[in-house]
Amino acid sequence: MSPSTVTSDGHTASDTAGLRNGRSDFKHEPLTWTNFSNIIDGKLETTKESRCGINPATEQSNPSVPVASKYDVDKAMSAAQKAFKPWAAVPYAARQKAVLAFADGLEAEKEAFSKFLTQEQGKPIQFARLEIDTAVAWIRSTASFELPVERTDAGDKEIVVRYTPLGVAVGIVPWNFPILLAVGKIAAAVVTGNPIIIKPSPFTPAGGLKLALSGDDNLGIWLTAHPTPAKISFTGSTATGKKVMESASKTLKRVTLELGGKDPAIIFDDIDIDDVASKIATFAFLNSGQICLAIKRILVHEKIIDEFRNALVKYTKLLKVGEGNEEGVFLGPIQNSMQFERVKGFFADIEKEGMTVAVGGKNPSGKGYFITPTIIDRPAEDSRLVLEEPFGPIVPLLSFANDEEAINKANNTFYGLGASVWSKDIKRANNIAEKIEAGTVWVNCHFEMYPNIPFGGHKQSGIGVEQGLARLKSYCNSQTLYLRKSSL
Repeated sequence: MSPSTVTSDGHTASDTAGLRNGRSDFKHEPLTWTNFSNIIDGKLETTKESRCGINPATEQSNPSVPVASKYDVDKAMSAAQKAFKPWAAVPYAARQKAVLAFADGLEAEKEAFSKFLTQEQGKPIQFARLEIDTAVAWIRSTASFELPVERTDAGDKEIVVRYTPLGVAVGIVPWNFPILLAVGKIAAAVVTGNPIIIKPSPFTPAGGLKLALSGDDNLGIWLTAHPTPAKISFTGSTATGKKVMESASKTLKRVTLELGGKDPAIIFDDIDIDDVASKIATFAFLNSGQICLAIKRILVHEKIIDEFRNALVKYTKLLKVGEGNEEGVFLGPIQNSMQFERVKGFFADIEKEGMTVAVGGKNPSGKGYFITPTIIDRPAEDSRLVLEEPFGPIVPLLSFANDEEAINKANNTFYGLGASVWSKDIKRANNIAEKIEAGTVWVNCHFEMYPNIPFGGHKQSGIGVEQGLARLKSYCNSQTLYLRKSSL
C-alpha cells in the first residue's frame, strides 16, 4: 500500500503511473472524523466486528473502528505484495515526491489530527499540535535523504554497493505518539520502495486509521507471523518486542525494535540548581511520563540533593494536571485503563514500603485516568520504582557520592535507551557521557532529537536504529556488484 495519493477519507492509496511522469497526484479534500474504515488495495473496507476506544480524560467512548480479521490481513498482505515490484520500479525521485505529498496531506489536516489526538490519546492540545508539526517535518526530512551508491575502482572491475528494497514491511505503533511514530515508519519504507502496513495501538486506533489497518490484540500476532513481510518495525515495550522478535524469527524477517527505557539524569554539584531542576521536572513528566526517553531516574550528587529536591518539588507543583483542552494543562491523563492500573501499582508500593514522598503521592478522584506527578525521595535501590519502567509520572530521586558511583548506578539496568549528564564542567560531563551504556546520551539537555540522526537502544532497549540514513538502509538489502570493465 504505497501512499502516493490520499483518498477523501484520508487513507493512502496507490497510483504509481502519475509518479512515473515525475508528478504527484495529491489533492486535498477535508477528511471525515466520524467514520473510520480500513483500506485494502485502495478501497475502504468494513469489518464484521467493530470496537470503540476510550477518551482517557472522560472515560467516554470514541467513534467506532473496525476490527480486522485474519481474512483482512491476508487480503492486505496480498495487495501489498502485488504493489511491491511496481512501486520499487518507480524512480527514487518520484518516490520522494510522493512522500512529500503525504507530508502536505498531513499538514493540511493538522488541526483535525491534533484535536482528535487530544481526544483519543489524552495529551494536551499544544503537545498534540507539536506532534503533528514534528511528524510533518520528519516526513519531509526523510524524503530529502539520498540512498548512497558506493563505487570502488578495482582494476579490471568496478565494485558497486547499492541498497535495494526489501519487500512488504509491517510497522507496529504504540499509543504514546501514535501519529509521529506511524508516519516515520511510512516515510522510510515508502521512499525506499517498500509497501508498508501500519498497525496502530488498539488504544489509539481511530487517528491511526487515517494511516493504518485497525484490529484487536490478534492483529499484531497475525502480521508478525505472516509469511509475506520482509521486515517488522516495532515500537513499544521490551516484553512485547521479545514476542515480535520470536515471531519474526520463524521466517527470518528483518526487525527494528525500539523498546523501553529507564533513562537516568546524572546531576553534578556545580549546576545552576533552579535552572536544571525546572528542566528535569519537564523531561520527567512530559506526556505524563509516557515517553520511552523520559527521565525515569534522577541521580543527584549528595552535596546538593536536598537543595535540588526542594527546587524540583517547587517546579513540579507548577505542572497542571487536567483534560487536554483546558488552559495551562501540562499533564493529561494516562492513556488507557490498563496502564493506569499499572502506574497506580507503583503508588501502592509507597505505603507498603514506607517510601518518602517529596511531592505528589495522592491521585485525583473522579472520571479520567489522571495521575499526580510524583517524586519519591531516595527509595531502596532494589525497589520496583528504581528497577522497572512505570511509564507514568512517578520517578525516584537517588544520590551518588562520586563519578564512579554515578556511572555504576546509571548503568545498573538491563535498559539502555537514553541518559543525560548535567554539569558546568563540560570536559567532565562529556567524559561521563562516553561511559554511559545507552544509545543516546545528552549533555546539559535531554530529549533533543533530529530526524537525520540515528536513534536506537543498547541492551534490552532495542535492536537496530530509527531515523536518519541508517533507518532507510534498514528497509533495504545491501547488494554488492562486481562489474567487469572489459570482456574475458
